[in-house]
Amino acid sequence: MIYRKFQDLEISALGMGAMRLPVINGNDAEIDVKTTEEMVAYAMEHGINYYDTAWGYHNGNSETVLGNALKRYPRDSFFLTTKFPGYDLANMDKVEAIFEEQLKKCQTDYFDFYLFHNVCEMNIDAYLDPKYGIYDYLMEQKRNGRIRHLGFSAHGNYETISRFLKAYGKDMEFCQLQLNYLDWTFQNAKEKVELLKEYNIPVWVMEPLRGGKLASLSPENEKKLKALRPEESIPAWAFRFLQTLPEVTVILSGMSDMTQLKENIRTFEEDKPLSDKEMETLLGIAGEMLGKKTLPCTACHYCVSHCPQGLDIPELLNLYNEHVFTEGGFIAPMALASYPEDKQPGACIGCRSCEAVCPQQIKISEAMADFAEKLSV
Repeated sequence: MIYRKFQDLEISALGMGAMRLPVINGNDAEIDVKTTEEMVAYAMEHGINYYDTAWGYHNGNSETVLGNALKRYPRDSFFLTTKFPGYDLANMDKVEAIFEEQLKKCQTDYFDFYLFHNVCEMNIDAYLDPKYGIYDYLMEQKRNGRIRHLGFSAHGNYETISRFLKAYGKDMEFCQLQLNYLDWTFQNAKEKVELLKEYNIPVWVMEPLRGGKLASLSPENEKKLKALRPEESIPAWAFRFLQTLPEVTVILSGMSDMTQLKENIRTFEEDKPLSDKEMETLLGIAGEMLGKKTLPCTACHYCVSHCPQGLDIPELLNLYNEHVFTEGGFIAPMALASYPEDKQPGACIGCRSCEAVCPQQIKISEAMADFAEKLSV
């Protein structure tokens, strides 16, 4: 197992995420406890010492099951991480009650790592509002030793993350980002990593395989990669990309069965960063994948000045691309929750004034109508 240095700690480069644990009969709330415990045992035996859970994973059962699975091991033999569930605004005034319950569920006296969960457009104002006392309470728990290291996770855009860092960046020790070779450009991950570097904050990676989309590729693209590394599996390429980035410390993988776990552990037996040619090929494949399913908006903003509704068309198209490529998901609806109704995709009146000045000749009105329909389903 590869290990990465974080302050005075040695952390396994591969962390076990507990958002996609094995379940029974496809029911996300019913975790297969026996298989999960077997997987944790195998992970511990093979050098994984970082385990990540959260309040809402598996309908609230992930923390309990993972806590039970880990309690048989010495507490100093692993790092346990969970998060404050700010993805739900109803939780904002409950930080103390939730934190105390999390300690009980995980059967521990402290968390090695704790995060402000899912900093995004929807909740940034609440996270920064002192009336909820979230920051003050978590900093107090850190001073009391009940949180060893404090950080945050983010699905928000660059501006949202920047706002959070301006307020709390001096106290953040790590940041968990959706990062993979597809989102390096698609979700502006490269610029987000650069922003974190300005604050000397290392990166923890979530969604390294983009929800499984990078676990298999088209035969044509697979052939390109096999020509460069015949022995490398397709999922391993996604991990090798991340191993190449010096800013990355921990790479989380939500493994759902023993086969995935064993394969990933084999990948992390050694560092194999990409060469310049390999990186160029991989990013080229990402660009090709995106080009087939996304609209080629360059954010020139010509359209904005011609929109009688005052819509932020480039940002709406960016969210539309995310929603279409992911075939749904929570990121676009979550971001749009912060938009007033008259700035949503459905506010487009189909006048096509924007299309008359679009250099890319995008059929914007059709995209907005399709977006509104997808969001209503």
